[in-house]
Amino acid sequence: MNITAQMVKELRDKTGVGIMDSKNALVEANGDMDKAIDLLREKGMAKALKKGDRIAAEGLCGIKVDGNTAVIYEVNSETDYVAQNDKFLGLVDTIGNTLLANKPADLEAALALDVDGETLEFVISQAIAVIGEKITLRRFEVVSKDDNAAFGAYLHMGGRIAVLSIVDGTTDETVAKDVSMHVAAANPKYISRDQVGTEEVEHERKILTEQALNEGKPANIVEKMVEGRLGKYFEEICLNDQSFIKDPDQKVGKYVASKGGTVVSFVRYGVGEGIEKKEVDFAEEVMSQVRG
Repeated sequence: MNITAQMVKELRDKTGVGIMDSKNALVEANGDMDKAIDLLREKGMAKALKKGDRIAAEGLCGIKVDGNTAVIYEVNSETDYVAQNDKFLGLVDTIGNTLLANKPADLEAALALDVDGETLEFVISQAIAVIGEKITLRRFEVVSKDDNAAFGAYLHMGGRIAVLSIVDGTTDETVAKDVSMHVAAANPKYISRDQVGTEEVEHERKILTEQALNEGKPANIVEKMVEGRLGKYFEEICLNDQSFIKDPDQKVGKYVASKGGTVVSFVRYGVGEGIEKKEVDFAEEVMSQVRG
């Protein structure tokens, strides 16, 4: 029987299972929707289905490096406690190794990757059934470098924050790791001033100008004040302009240059950032479980 995209969508809507597992279940069930749902339950995915509406905003970030290729990624769980579970840690390790070995283009491709004969999506769903919490691979980025460059891989608090940087012009990983450690602490938006868009600069300049005028400063010195304050703004958002956390007397850009390098990129992940965490009414949650 021909399995249509509409049938896959319907099964996903009913179960919350991913595209590949939905399609495979329908193929095995020869298009029978009810049988496909039963097959998913029989394969140990029922627990995962019940947790689809929960919010997974805890978890860990990870980094894997192999030669000139590295991957940074985030795997979410519902609670910080589970994020320290050995089974969860094993899953995070498996996900990282799979991403690094295959370099998928996006999340859909990542979840379809083969892990010992099963899809990565299925492996995650099996972990959900065993661990008892919603677990998601939220995001990842595969990064490549040249031979004359160094990766800076840094995990803060065991993976609550992860930073992967590339410093060109040196193969000294210590320098690159110093950069990543700084990025973890200071959270810059850009590497250098020339990366800040004109629209953003003009927006900030307008605000600073209004501030100076509202302070009653003479018009003839407002422009100089604004440029001075704009410099402070760049120090807040640009890595090269920030005071180096290990040596506040010098800027990050000058520190890296003194080692013969240049920062060409960085990726910073913080666990759960941008995810709206749901307030839990524990009394209601207990009652809902009692009601079944």
